[in-house]
Amino acid sequence: MKKTALLVLLLGVLSFIGCSNTSGNSEGTGNQSSVTDGSVNAPAEEGKVIYLNTENFRKLVWDYKANPDTFIYRGTTPAIIDFYADWCRPCKMVAPIMDELATEYKGKLTIYKVNTDLERELSATFAIRSIPAILYIPMQGKPQMSVGAQQKPSYVQMINDFLKVK
Repeated sequence: MKKTALLVLLLGVLSFIGCSNTSGNSEGTGNQSSVTDGSVNAPAEEGKVIYLNTENFRKLVWDYKANPDTFIYRGTTPAIIDFYADWCRPCKMVAPIMDELATEYKGKLTIYKVNTDLERELSATFAIRSIPAILYIPMQGKPQMSVGAQQKPSYVQMINDFLKVK
């Protein structure tokens, strides 16, 4: 009985901390605004999260096919990329936090989202194995990845300390 209760508790904790990126089951796309024409300034300046596909990622963030060995960020502000899936509960907990951060740091920080179920090439490029995975991209230096849902103060600290956005 104790082993069963412990196993149930452990499974519950693991599902809360992060989702494995092995399922192809997607519940749909929800109300996502995506970049279709390559223009990123309007949504970012309006304080909105920008949903990217692989093609627009290469135009707006990093063309990993042209520069596979060197990360060359193409943006004009520091960025956060939230790798998520529609079926992932922790990802759903992070989504409203990213919306708030996009509004609060409007014009100073760009927040992107990439659906790992739809953009498998990007997921493979960044070796995404667990979601949510958050990539922090400073204007200078190398990006840094964190995995798992966090509380808003943790994201704010990374924005202030690592991305140098106040």
